[in-house]
Amino acid sequence: MKIAFTPAIYEHAARFVGRSPWAVSRDSDLLFEAHRRAYLEYQHQVIAVGIDIYNLEAEAYGARVEKPEDDAIPAIHQPLLATLEAGLELAAFDPACDGRIAMVLKTGQRLKREFPGADVRIPVAGPFSLAFNLRGISNLCEDAILRPVETTQLLMHLAENQAVLCRAIAQAGLDIAFFESAAAPPILSPKQFRGVELPALQRMLSLAAECVGHPVPCIMGGNTYPILPELLSTGTNFLVCNVETNQQAFVETVWRTHPHVKIRVNLDPGVVACPEPERIYRAIDHLLAIVGDRTNCVMGTGALPYETPFENLRLIRQYLSQ
Repeated sequence: MKIAFTPAIYEHAARFVGRSPWAVSRDSDLLFEAHRRAYLEYQHQVIAVGIDIYNLEAEAYGARVEKPEDDAIPAIHQPLLATLEAGLELAAFDPACDGRIAMVLKTGQRLKREFPGADVRIPVAGPFSLAFNLRGISNLCEDAILRPVETTQLLMHLAENQAVLCRAIAQAGLDIAFFESAAAPPILSPKQFRGVELPALQRMLSLAAECVGHPVPCIMGGNTYPILPELLSTGTNFLVCNVETNQQAFVETVWRTHPHVKIRVNLDPGVVACPEPERIYRAIDHLLAIVGDRTNCVMGTGALPYETPFENLRLIRQYLSQ
């Protein structure tokens, strides 16, 4: 059975214009050209317009994204929120003027005009991933253990605030790429995920679906099989099956219980970037055996490293086309 291949292109797009992820993330023309060239080369199913996709909203709230050395991904090193209470008082940002959001929306519109048939989406961070950047991972994990009720309140507040971004995306004629990898085990245990994160995640995905008129994908890295029933309870129509999880059990469970939910079964991005074709072929064969004749699956990758050779993606497409 033929299977679609759709790699995850974020910072890797910057290679197409020969600039650093930092430079491309800050310039509308570079961002457009990077994703334009990446799409022409890879024809991936979703153009997620961004480089450092988890930083946008935190920066719009006032957090500082640090310029990295060389070709590293820009990151936030200093938490904006000194306390949980400070987070509960955060007013929603304005997508029209705060941070880089307006630039990313404009770039998304340009890409949609350039490729009318492409699925162009704007990154939207889930509540825990956003809190991760605003509060700092150590502080947030400590909050989840010692003050779970207040942490859930913070996550719900951030989820409600994300409605302004979701509405702006819909008004721009674009769609939502929803990312929530920071909440996956082992950062949160399955019990913590159910008690602290799930109510806000369900609310966030409901808000996003209301804004664009349909369920949106829930993209979450990490070992998500232990929380698969909870992810399916959100009403999402698309999940990611990562190399860190039990991919065989994940695919079988979704196919048996929710066959309408599409699954992107991921190759290890480190393998995709490696210089060993036979290792890449073995990884592809392994995933093809897991997918079998199931029709709700596509093959993809985790976020491709910046340095991934272009020819490796061509090699994968050629192998799958045989």
